[in-house]
Amino acid sequence: MGDSEAVAADSSTMMDYTSAAYNSNGSGAYSSEATADPTASGGDPNSACQEGQISAMYDSKPAGGSTDENALAVENTAADASKAAGSNYPLNGNVVSEAGNATTFENGNVFDNVGGVSSAPEFVDGSAPTLSGEEEHMWSIVRANSLDFNAWTTLIEETEKLAGNNIMKIRKVYDAFLAEFPLCYGYWKKYADHEAHIGSMDKVVEVYERAVQGVTYSVDIWVLYCAFSIETYGDPETIRRLFERGLTYVGTDYLSFPLWDKYIEYEYMHQEWSRLSSIYTRILENPNQQLDRYFNSFKELAGSRPLSELRTTEEAAANVSGAVLEVDGHVNEAEVHPDVAEQTPKPVTAGSTEAEELEKYVAIREELYQKSKELDSKIIGFETAIRRPYFHVRPLNVAELENWHNYLDFIEREGDLNKVVKLYERCLIACANYPEYWIRYVLCMEASGSMDLANNALLRATQVFVKRQPEIHLFAARFKEQNGDIEGAQAAYQLVHSEISPGLLEAIIKHANMEHRLWKLEDAFSLYEQAIAIEKGKEHSQTLLMLYAQYSRFSYLVCGNAKKAREILAGALDHVQLSKPFLEALIHFEAILPPPRQIDYLELLVDKFIAPNSNGSGADKEDLSSIFLEFLNLFGDVQSIKKAEDRHAKLFLPHRLMSELRKRHAEDFLSSDKTKLAKAYSGAPSPGQSLMGNYPNAQNQWPGGYGSQPQTWPPTTQAPTQAQPQAQPWNSGYNQQVDCTYIF
Repeated sequence: MGDSEAVAADSSTMMDYTSAAYNSNGSGAYSSEATADPTASGGDPNSACQEGQISAMYDSKPAGGSTDENALAVENTAADASKAAGSNYPLNGNVVSEAGNATTFENGNVFDNVGGVSSAPEFVDGSAPTLSGEEEHMWSIVRANSLDFNAWTTLIEETEKLAGNNIMKIRKVYDAFLAEFPLCYGYWKKYADHEAHIGSMDKVVEVYERAVQGVTYSVDIWVLYCAFSIETYGDPETIRRLFERGLTYVGTDYLSFPLWDKYIEYEYMHQEWSRLSSIYTRILENPNQQLDRYFNSFKELAGSRPLSELRTTEEAAANVSGAVLEVDGHVNEAEVHPDVAEQTPKPVTAGSTEAEELEKYVAIREELYQKSKELDSKIIGFETAIRRPYFHVRPLNVAELENWHNYLDFIEREGDLNKVVKLYERCLIACANYPEYWIRYVLCMEASGSMDLANNALLRATQVFVKRQPEIHLFAARFKEQNGDIEGAQAAYQLVHSEISPGLLEAIIKHANMEHRLWKLEDAFSLYEQAIAIEKGKEHSQTLLMLYAQYSRFSYLVCGNAKKAREILAGALDHVQLSKPFLEALIHFEAILPPPRQIDYLELLVDKFIAPNSNGSGADKEDLSSIFLEFLNLFGDVQSIKKAEDRHAKLFLPHRLMSELRKRHAEDFLSSDKTKLAKAYSGAPSPGQSLMGNYPNAQNQWPGGYGSQPQTWPPTTQAPTQAQPQAQPWNSGYNQQVDCTYIF
């Protein structure tokens, strides 16, 4: 089948996959300074595969090739591994049990992986191997922080140094490491090498099967697997099927030339000229970094062999002088896609000489080449800007991240879902640690109607690649709610509350708002109260005052209960220290509450905060005083306004005048006489005007964007009822952990 058909077929089985199988519940973050083995997750990929010439020699390979029975055994092992993983060669090889528990297939054996990395590996008889002191130390580190890449590589090195022929130790460390970092194709290769030397050949195949399921769209891993197959087994059809399987996923990758080279090398070794010609034809259909080289190689082949050797059996039988079967405007090679042979081919002409037929044969492929070159000219800028197409724990630079977004924009505009999926999968190898690309992928697949692909991507993101980052779980919760999976949404929020980021204000607010949408107000209130109770127990909580402010506001805007809202804020004063964010929240909230407003109460709190001997920076005090002045100008009487203005002038105006005077003096000292003369006639304010301008204008003193435009206070109409919630006018100028405007 063609690539488009392959993607469509994959989508029907993708939900068999879940990255929960890779799940390990350690904590921590990726190390930004980790340096990996170049053949593992980073470095120069060409050090691992140069033009497809990869050595895969194993001590345990059968001498002189293998029999057909051996080749069949290999295919059976691969098929069994894939079946155990949940589908017929799905995107990745994992499964969730009926009870919903995540499991991993470790060399054919299922073990529960939800609890994270176990303390010690076990042998088949249940006994535990003896670990050195260094091994014990490194295992304790990765158990505490399963995303510490440097610790993992040190543990692997230590284990390899001490394991000897103890394959169980090797399996234990690689299984655990690759559960966290499945995109490190070089470590899959090292794992397979260990199995080849001290394990068994069927285990090597099993490791490679898990590898191509874990990093399906990696050209490198397919090159390694095919190289192993060529060096180990002798059945050509088995090897060709493996090549074709890999090319289904990565054959159109711009950097797929190492795999195509390996395939060409194999067919050239067997002098299968018609197969070689078909391979070149397929390559020329898509842009490729080595496209010019492939076209020149094809012309050399066509010039060195008779046309009868270049045509496939099907082409010769159909007398298709173009050597390409064209169905519905799409070029397909008959040998590789036999289903196309059943269609009616379009013959070019009859009765032509062999020279003419050969000329037409080459011309058709040159036309493919030219079309691919045209597309290549459109994407070459994006491709050359990709400096790191492989996975690494080190962050990508901003320019490369932006390039991926621009490249995805371009391909999405082209409208070919198959190409869109392939590029997203390529992108998510290099950008696996960035939630925004996973979110974009999910939304793109949802918009295209491919919900299986959307759900599959979301599973991989939340359970493997960015599982420690709260934003992906908050997105998952909203996505599940929008698609009717309320239990899934609640579970996503609970995961953030309990494990990912306990006390995260954004998660609490969004979860409470969802419960409100479900008409479960008591559950929403309970979320705030539980979070406040937990934060009270912390010595220096960073979110407690914001929780009080949000809970108070939620109570009023949802239920219209002004009394309860004020009680919540009043109670907060016993547990939080006066600060600018909290007092600003009080002022804003009092502005939206119905009269009578507690102006005297606010006056006492503001006076206490801005007093010279109180805690707080001078800038915060001046900002808050300005905010309170603006509030009084809207809701206070003339006496309260005068009192606040006098206090503001006394505390802050002298400092402002001195600061402005020093600044102006420095500017005058540095400016030239010519500049001074120009300033004198440029409409600059007179000293009197400057003095007036120095009096702080309350509107221009608002932090957090308040000064960019006049502040519009919300109407003071009657509070909304529960049945008719209104839009919530809230311009948050006290954002610490979360932008409340975004949340609501």
